[in-house]
Amino acid sequence: MKRVSSDMPFTDMRFHLQRQEDNLSNIQGRIGAQTRLHRLRDDPMAASHAVRYESYMNRLERFERNTQYAMEHFDNTYNHLNSTNEILQRIRELAVTGAHGIYSANELQIMAIEVNELLKELVSISNSTGPDLRQAFAGDKVFTEPFRIVEGRIDGGIDTMITRVEYRGSGATRSVEIGDNMFVNIDLGGDEAFWAERMKIFSSVDATDYRVQQGGAFFINGNQINVSVGDTLPSIVAKINEASVSVRAYIDPTTRGLVLEGTSAHLIRAEDREGGASVLRDLGIINGNMVNNAPNWNNQAIVSGGSMFDMVVRLRDGMLRGDHEFIGSQGIAGIDLAIGNITTRIADVGSRKERTEFAWQRINKQIPDITAMINREAGLDMAQAAMDLNMARFAHQAILQTSARILPPTLLDFLR
Repeated sequence: MKRVSSDMPFTDMRFHLQRQEDNLSNIQGRIGAQTRLHRLRDDPMAASHAVRYESYMNRLERFERNTQYAMEHFDNTYNHLNSTNEILQRIRELAVTGAHGIYSANELQIMAIEVNELLKELVSISNSTGPDLRQAFAGDKVFTEPFRIVEGRIDGGIDTMITRVEYRGSGATRSVEIGDNMFVNIDLGGDEAFWAERMKIFSSVDATDYRVQQGGAFFINGNQINVSVGDTLPSIVAKINEASVSVRAYIDPTTRGLVLEGTSAHLIRAEDREGGASVLRDLGIINGNMVNNAPNWNNQAIVSGGSMFDMVVRLRDGMLRGDHEFIGSQGIAGIDLAIGNITTRIADVGSRKERTEFAWQRINKQIPDITAMINREAGLDMAQAAMDLNMARFAHQAILQTSARILPPTLLDFLR
């Protein structure tokens, strides 16, 4: 049996009033957040779908920013490489002209001075920075000038001239994510872009009876290659060739020593891992690990393969000597190697940029689709929400007015 008391009308009024206020607050919250899922219990299934879509949307927006940064970086690199190619073409024109044999030593000296100035511009490009003030060709050492000039006096030259250019950067390993588990390498190291010849390192150490005495690893171009106790030279050669490095290893049939040969024009970087086996030192490839990326080749090893700057320096020195035969043979050949490498690197950067552009287009096609999915699950019909809000306000006012009429008089009413 339901008991009726004087508190019952007040209790019922408060219950219905609180329920209406809760409904009004919920509608206002939806309008304020511009979503129909103000609380998860409004539609749990739709909320779970919307959360997944929004998470994917956040990733797409991050990928879009990554692709934009990568494309800008590629444009900057591409422009520098094209400028380098134009300078090399001009140097080749001078080399072909000087190789005719009809110019005097003084005229060749004038050509050499122009080549020297173009060499300085090549070094300036190699040490250029991007809009973010990072070195474009320093690899991972983006705040370190990658190429260092060594100057000195050259026979027949005017004042001091560049005698060699040393690379002090590191390997290019930076990459950006342009999709789920999809990465593109954005850097091009100066040890690749500004090289000309394929390097070869011939060890003079007979390693016929060599055995690894301690487990460890060594690095070729930044890639770790592990060795175990008892490994012989043939097994080490096999591990190098199986690794994903642009270096081919083999055994010299004459000296029975290790030979490393680049499969493309680039600077080979080799180091032993600290605290383990000193494989490359024992095999006579290096003296010790690099300090500031300075060359660390064994003094007894035969190292060949020069950079683009080496080719230009050799050509300039040949012009200063008045050596027409050298200019027409080795001089032009060296510049052709540099041009061949730089055009390959231009094509490489262009291909990476093209892939990134396709990824950017794909992402920008997906973003509207995912936005539509989010709106389908969590979108709010503002017209309907406005109607619901007005109805809730009207109902709230009606409850207040009705309650004022139903509630019995109290002592306060008599005191007024």
